[in-house]
Amino acid sequence: MYKEYFKRLMGFSVSMIGFVIILPIFLLLWLVLHFANKGAGAFFLQERPGKDGKIFKVIKFKTMTDERDAEGNLLPDAERITWIGRFVRSTSLDEIPQLLNVIKGDMAFIGPRPLLVQYLPLYNEFQKRRHEVRPGITGWAQVNGRNAISWQKKFELDVWYVDHISFALDLKIMYKTFRKVIIREGISSNTSATMEAFTGNN
Repeated sequence: MYKEYFKRLMGFSVSMIGFVIILPIFLLLWLVLHFANKGAGAFFLQERPGKDGKIFKVIKFKTMTDERDAEGNLLPDAERITWIGRFVRSTSLDEIPQLLNVIKGDMAFIGPRPLLVQYLPLYNEFQKRRHEVRPGITGWAQVNGRNAISWQKKFELDVWYVDHISFALDLKIMYKTFRKVIIREGISSNTSATMEAFTGNN
């Protein structure tokens, strides 16, 4: 019953209350990032697959500029991320706008993180199971390594969560999330400023 009904109610309630409380921070970050991103805007909207693979637009604070090289290609992530963007990412403040996705019903507060649409054809049957539930702002994989773990391990953790959803587990994930945000752990992978792209063989 928790999975079908109360999880959605809890996520909606937490997100509504949380958004009202942090609205001043939301507005401040909107203003600061607008200027820091050199005209690239303060928000990042991207199509992501949700429950059952249904596509929706996730919204986050943008932490990088759109600077390009002489050939018109975007510079590497590590070169485009701004100082404020690095801080916003390390403290997970870039996730704040996703509270609106939770309120709308596209996402849950806790669940597998929504990945890129282009990854959909690369998933095997086991990996596809992460779409049996709504994606979340935080999840079991995020509190057990976030970007610092391999793709294989991330999928294993996501599917484990799908099979073990409970109120107690979600409370545990919420606690571990706040703890990791405070110590800023697992933000980057071992070889990149963000997570390496999934190729289907990771």
